[in-house]
Amino acid sequence: MPVTLEGQLVVAISSRALFDFEEENRLFETGDDRAYMKLQLDRLEQPAQPGVAFSLVRKLLAFNDASAQRVEVVILSRNDPVSGMRVFRSAQHYGLPIQRGSFTRGQPPWRYLRPLRANLFLSTHLADVRAALDAGVPAAQVYPQSVHASDAHPHEVRIAFDGDAVLFSDEAERVYQAQGLSAFQAHEASHAAQPLAGGPFKPLLEALHRLQAEGTNDMHIRTALVTARSAPAHERAIRTLMDWNIEVDEAMFLGGLPKGEFLREFEPDFFFDDQTGHIEMASLHVPSGHVASGISNG
Repeated sequence: MPVTLEGQLVVAISSRALFDFEEENRLFETGDDRAYMKLQLDRLEQPAQPGVAFSLVRKLLAFNDASAQRVEVVILSRNDPVSGMRVFRSAQHYGLPIQRGSFTRGQPPWRYLRPLRANLFLSTHLADVRAALDAGVPAAQVYPQSVHASDAHPHEVRIAFDGDAVLFSDEAERVYQAQGLSAFQAHEASHAAQPLAGGPFKPLLEALHRLQAEGTNDMHIRTALVTARSAPAHERAIRTLMDWNIEVDEAMFLGGLPKGEFLREFEPDFFFDDQTGHIEMASLHVPSGHVASGISNG
C-alpha cells in the first residue's frame, strides 16, 4: 500500500522559521554558499536554537500518538542538502519526529507544496510566501525577530488570526480603503446576514477544527479572532464563522486599538495578520507572521 499523507494536517516550514539560523543566514546572504555549507557542517553536532515557529510545530506534533498520525511537518528549505543534515540533527535533538524535507540550494521550494498538499507554509522568504498564497496554500512570512511563545500552555496549541484578508476575503477591507471607516461600518452593518467569502487562511482554520474534533486527551487547540473591527461590523464576522460551522474560542473586536498587548495576554504560539504594521507591533509580544494577501499587499 503506497505511503500517503491523506487526512493529516501537513505543515511545511523553512529551516529559519523552525530554528534560529540568523547568524548562519548572514553568511548565506553574502552569496558564498560554500562558506555557508562549511559553517553548517562544522556545527553539525551543535543543535540550533529554537526559532519563532518552534513552539507551534512541537505542539502540533504532540497530536500524534500510537493510535494515529494526525500531523506531518516537512522541512521545505532553500538550504543545501549538506546543511539539511544539521536541520534534521537539530530536530532529533529536541525530540521532533520530522522525517521529510526538501532542500533546494537557493531555488524556490514552494513548488513542492502541491505534492505535499500542505495546509500551511511558514517561511522567512517573502517571495516564496507570495507564490504559495497564489497557489492557494495558506502561507505566512515568519518574522525571525519575533518574541518566542510562552511556555505557559504546554497542552494547548494557541493560534490567533486577523479577520479581513486572512480568515475572510478582503471585500470589506476594500470598502474601508476606498471609502473610509464610516462607509466600512455601514457596509458591514447592511451586509451582516451575508457571509463573507473565505480568505487564504480559511482552509487552515477548517483543518485545525477537524484536528480539534479528532483530538486527544493530552493536546487541545485554542483559537482567537483578533480584528480591528468593532460593533456593528462584528456581527458579520461572527455570522460568517457560524455559516462555516466553525467556532473560535475567543474574539477580540478592538476598533483599531493596537493588537500587541491583547495578543501578549492571549499568549499564542503564532499570530497571522495581513498588515505589516500590525505584525511589526505584534512581533514585540508574540510569534508573528505576515500573510501577504489582499488589497493592503497589492
